[in-house]
Amino acid sequence: MISGFLFDLDGTLVDSERESGEAMARALLEGQGLAIEQADKDSVIGHSWVAIFDRLSRRYPQLSWTRDELIAATAHKRDEVFAELGVTVLPGAREVMRWTRTRPRALVTGSSRVEVTQVLPLISPDAVFDVIFAAEDVPRSKPAPDGYRAAMAHLGLLPHECVVIEDSVAGIAAGRAAGCLVIAVKAGNFGGWDQSGAHRLLESLEEFTPSLIDELAKLDPRDYGSPMGSGSVP
Repeated sequence: MISGFLFDLDGTLVDSERESGEAMARALLEGQGLAIEQADKDSVIGHSWVAIFDRLSRRYPQLSWTRDELIAATAHKRDEVFAELGVTVLPGAREVMRWTRTRPRALVTGSSRVEVTQVLPLISPDAVFDVIFAAEDVPRSKPAPDGYRAAMAHLGLLPHECVVIEDSVAGIAAGRAAGCLVIAVKAGNFGGWDQSGAHRLLESLEEFTPSLIDELAKLDPRDYGSPMGSGSVP
């Protein structure tokens, strides 16, 4: 029986990664005098802060901030960017937050905890979770399964009792490595990620319904951890 829901954030519930990229660029220009390129802003999409910071450090040796300092400065600028541009809540996200609220659920994200606290109130009052594992809460980011495994341990659930809802290649791989059923959502896949490794591919969260969960609960849990790229389960 599927009883737990493990959600990704950016690209799954909201589209705020472009706003994050813009906020990071503004923070670096103001705080470091560093004008980054559009490709650097785009690198935020689908990547954790670990990967983002590593990339920037390689490309800009003059960067003197630590990762935590970059995260904090970007979060400060995100308030400014959100005030100007807002945040896009992806189709079906509010409804899914409503009907899953009484179920055990966790948020597992490559975003920082301060970013999470900025975004969740913009989704809906139902966007609250039993536990949140953000970038700084796990030793390894996605595609490592650390965040999802920690979330299940906190919820007291086994992998076959959980479904992971993701958008990126790294997130899908992390969910599979954790032994969970993985659903990928196309609506926020603006990076054009290969989502074929998911067990089920949805156009949007509008298709993520209680009846779908009842259907997926009939699948054999032994299939959940099958190799990436094997395609969707019928």
